[in-house]
Amino acid sequence: MIARFIPYYRVSTKRQGKSGLGLEAQRVDVSNLIAERNGSEIAHYTEIETGKNPDRPELAKAIAHAKLSNATLVVAKLDRLARNVAFTAALMESKVDFVCCDCKGANTLTLHILAAVAQEEARLIGERTRKALAAAKARGVKLGSAREGAWAGREHLRGFKKATERSATKRRAETDMRYVHLVPKLKELRAERHTLDEIARWLNDNGHFTRDGKAYTKPAVWRLFQRHAPECLGNINRLRAPEGTLAAK
Repeated sequence: MIARFIPYYRVSTKRQGKSGLGLEAQRVDVSNLIAERNGSEIAHYTEIETGKNPDRPELAKAIAHAKLSNATLVVAKLDRLARNVAFTAALMESKVDFVCCDCKGANTLTLHILAAVAQEEARLIGERTRKALAAAKARGVKLGSAREGAWAGREHLRGFKKATERSATKRRAETDMRYVHLVPKLKELRAERHTLDEIARWLNDNGHFTRDGKAYTKPAVWRLFQRHAPECLGNINRLRAPEGTLAAK
């Protein structure tokens, strides 16, 4: 009976996934192992996720598929599974046969030891990286988006957030200036206990339009009060105007 294999490939970044960097080397190692064992690949799964994250749906699918088809899960390197002892132990407890190209003859104890070493290596790498970045920053080296050339090819995004905020602030100021001359009249009408509908009619009858050039409605008037004279709202929706309609003035 021909041995069946389900390869699981993983890279840590989307850039690696799109470019194929890292994936091609894994495929070569896996293909060589399957050929050595005269096996066949029945499916494969690829994931773009950091090894520290145990929540990997593609790996879960690969394990489930391997169990159902009585196939062997194969990875190029142990660290493609996870740099986490608990996660590797849980994988082994699932009873799924798996093999790593860089450790073909490993037994359960060996895999535990290698997983522990990989986990410690990941911790040390992170620690060294943090210290190196802190030292570089202390020397005055610019990091992240502040470094020279960081925005190469992405110049159109630089300062986008600040520009958006400035634009929004400018629009709010322009809106306030547009309606500032109406505020005294709005307060006067409110003091006379006129309803929002009546105030809307007054604004429309006197040639006032919204910023979009539309006629005023009850919600639009309510927003005017909320923005420019919130103290006048109170129970305005329940107020009733004196008898008769509000005359245009």
